[in-house]
Amino acid sequence: MAITKDACLATLLESIETSRRFEQPYPHWFLQRCLPADAVEAILDLPFPAPDLGGVSGRREIHNATRKYFDVENRAKFPVCEAFCQALQDRRLTAEIASGFGARLNGSYLRVEYGQDTDGFWLEPHTDLGVKAFTMLLYVSKIPQHTTLGTDIYDADKRWFGRSPFATNTAMVFVPSSTTFHGFEPRKIEGVRKSVIINYVTEEWRAREQLAFPDGPVAA
Repeated sequence: MAITKDACLATLLESIETSRRFEQPYPHWFLQRCLPADAVEAILDLPFPAPDLGGVSGRREIHNATRKYFDVENRAKFPVCEAFCQALQDRRLTAEIASGFGARLNGSYLRVEYGQDTDGFWLEPHTDLGVKAFTMLLYVSKIPQHTTLGTDIYDADKRWFGRSPFATNTAMVFVPSSTTFHGFEPRKIEGVRKSVIINYVTEEWRAREQLAFPDGPVAA
């Protein structure tokens, strides 16, 4: 069965409607069943090699040369990338994101990164504040040992507060602000920790080649 925009749109809308909100240390949400099961499988099967960290980590931009996106090229190559991005571009979804999470998306651009993290990966606490108007961290790994590999959450003083659940087809969502510190504490990663990082970014985003629709701002 083909993976369609409408199927992805339906599950994303439902996952937002049934999301759980938490106020501390900043407003954030946990979502379940974000995508159809066949879309998750197709994302896991994408033939992108996991980047070689070369013993260096802490910030994703260190490895910009090997990062992968659901960009114009990969949308054309892989039906799941196209269906997923078309759903995220749809006004019905962007309007739901704007109303459900309070994100200001009008005129922003969709950026979807395919994260593949291997042992030695870690991220320092950061907020995403600036040109990112919305962040959704969608977890797709199915490896049993990955249940402890959720996103680490910090308070405004960068003190560790807790960790998001990590389960297949679940997500953490927040609207970037000066207090939305998150990261990934160093710990053992068996195999490849796979996730999809969804951002809507402002016109000031310079790396236009990363965008799903570089000439198509969203409406909300």
